Amino acid sequence: MERSAPGEVRMSQAVQPAHANPRGELSAGQLLKWIDATACLAAERHAGVSCVTASVDDIQFEETARVGQVITIKAKVTRAFSTSMEISIKVIVQDMFTGIEKLVSVAFSTFVAKPVGEEKIHLKPVTLLTEQDHVEHNLASERRKVRLHHEDTFKNLMKENSNFDDPICDEEEGMVLTSGTSVQSIELVLPPHANHHGSTFGGQIMAWMETVATISASRLCRAHPLLKSVDMFKFRGPSAVGDRLVFNAIVNNTFQTCVEVGVRVEAFDCQEWSTGRGRHINSAFLIYNAVNDEEELVTFPRIKPVSKDDFRRYRGALARKRIRLGRKYVISHKEEVPLRVQWDISNQIKIYALEEHDILSVWVEKHVERPAHVTYHLLSDFTKRPSWDPHYVSCEVIDWVSEADQIYYITCPVVNGDKPKDLVVLVSRRRPLKDGGTYTVAMKSVIVPSVPPSPQYIRSEIICAGFLIHAIDSSSCTVPCTVC
Repeated sequence: MERSAPGEVRMSQAVQPAHANPRGELSAGQLLKWIDATACLAAERHAGVSCVTASVDDIQFEETARVGQVITIKAKVTRAFSTSMEISIKVIVQDMFTGIEKLVSVAFSTFVAKPVGEEKIHLKPVTLLTEQDHVEHNLASERRKVRLHHEDTFKNLMKENSNFDDPICDEEEGMVLTSGTSVQSIELVLPPHANHHGSTFGGQIMAWMETVATISASRLCRAHPLLKSVDMFKFRGPSAVGDRLVFNAIVNNTFQTCVEVGVRVEAFDCQEWSTGRGRHINSAFLIYNAVNDEEELVTFPRIKPVSKDDFRRYRGALARKRIRLGRKYVISHKEEVPLRVQWDISNQIKIYALEEHDILSVWVEKHVERPAHVTYHLLSDFTKRPSWDPHYVSCEVIDWVSEADQIYYITCPVVNGDKPKDLVVLVSRRRPLKDGGTYTVAMKSVIVPSVPPSPQYIRSEIICAGFLIHAIDSSSCTVPCTVC
């Protein structure tokens, strides 16, 4: 039997009919309950005190589970900060007849240790035993930066969007008024809904949010809405037994075969209920697909915003979509499958490939007879790249985001008689936190209004690429390079 890693908490659940939706698949709300409970147990195992959910990062649902199958959830603290910690969560489904296992989801939660009296709890560091532990520990810091800067990023994108013409002025047949997707529901928090601290169980709140969001999405199509991802649950405050929780859900925007639904939760105690003034305790944005009876994806009708608030939510959905595309390579982890083996041992080069949906990722690993810090310096300074890379004609810095992050404008030579290509990319550089660690250079395409596409060039795009530089000794290193 496979043993749990140190510090890892596992929960296994057999999917029963009571856990299923009308399609006989595990309800997303039930899975969110199990995920939150497992993550909480992992957090408390590390902290030694009661912990509560602060937020849940983007959750991508890759597979579904059906009645009779077994769900296994693995949760582990990747990094402890001062009073909060990040929990990595991996969900696997196994078919008991075939023994086949599939990855359902990978997610990351942030938990906060509850103070004991007036004194705050300062968490102990996580013990790192494996190379993977060190990698996750370093990435946890990057994911935390994403969370902390999320609001500023969103505000900047909303401001940027307001500078362009509104793309939704044109009338289109079949458009649906935003108000037609509005759903409101209320729940009275009873003792079975509370956690072991006496507060409303965070997983239960997420499950209720998923229910009203599904109803909202279903009003756009005569089909079965399927939750595909969640855009960061954020817990803004607690609620307790006896509170009335009011859930408001509405479709913000549609993107052909997917739809974004926003959900807001307000809590009322008895006095607040009588005055009508509640507390905003949670918000989330849920993304759905839908399938018909033939299991084909359904195209959602376009939304027609009318009020000022409708337009704000409509533009907000566009901004969040851009943020999701940009950060999913930091937050989500998918296992690379080696489809190519070492092909030239004399040059010490290894090539791997991963084909997923319509994206081909290539990983090339090279042994370099140079110190790791020298290699990092040469590879991270993109202004020098045209001198050694024939695929780059020019490369100039157009925005200095921070000491470690710059935006470059790159031009490429003509290929096959076509126009030359150009790119606008964000390059991020990270030195290791300790000697002997991994140097990182990452790049991805970004949109900058000051550098619009030019008719002279074909605007190209890099979804995700970069280098990981591992020191072998004081005079050599390995350089894995990946491109998507």
